[in-house]
Amino acid sequence: MKINIACPSTGLQKVIEIDDEKRLQNLYERRMAQEIDGSVLGEEFAGYILRITGGNDKQGFPMRQGILTNTRVRLLMHKGHKGYRQRRAGERKRKSIRGCIVGQDIAVLNLAIAKIGDNTIAGLTDDSVPRRLGPKRANKIRSLFNLTKDDDVTKYVISRTFTNKKGKEIRRAPKIQRLVTPLVLQRKRARKAAKLASVLRNKEDAAAYKKLVAQRLAEQKEARRSLISKRRSTRRSQKIAAEGAN
Repeated sequence: MKINIACPSTGLQKVIEIDDEKRLQNLYERRMAQEIDGSVLGEEFAGYILRITGGNDKQGFPMRQGILTNTRVRLLMHKGHKGYRQRRAGERKRKSIRGCIVGQDIAVLNLAIAKIGDNTIAGLTDDSVPRRLGPKRANKIRSLFNLTKDDDVTKYVISRTFTNKKGKEIRRAPKIQRLVTPLVLQRKRARKAAKLASVLRNKEDAAAYKKLVAQRLAEQKEARRSLISKRRSTRRSQKIAAEGAN
């Protein structure tokens, strides 16, 4: 079994291969996110605490958290599930996935160092790889450099310079996210003013509609009243004409 060990603090990782079944017995029936003593892998890892982060079997099916078995199962997956990418909207598909318990047919097991021991391991804790990309969000840049709200974040963003094919020096820096600028505040005020104007306009339209409805009802009542009066006058005139004829 291959053991892929990563050290988050240094950014390095190392792959070791263990064929001794007695040493592998200490890894079997362990679950993902469970911490183990590093001495089960060898004397050089004494004092280290390792956390199981995943793995895959000999056919390449990855382990998935929450499936309490050491075998392979077929699950009905949809959008948002790990190990599945939908091709059509609303599509669901039954796919094979590995349980979260380490078994004998695991080919590669991924471990992360949760606690570093006293010994230094070559290629894992003796060196460090600097992060090429820095934070993009404004508040994370402030927390990284201990800045206040008054400091200009754009002067502290991590950038890199390189020479392109034409021999020109180019500086590349990420676009700072959630940065509050005067233009952002102006747009926020404009959105607020537009919402307030919309509310006032809706109130005015509702008042005008109520007035129009009341006017139409009054006109209908007046038309009905005049129609009733005309009918009464017609009946009265007909009655008088009938009495005169008699």
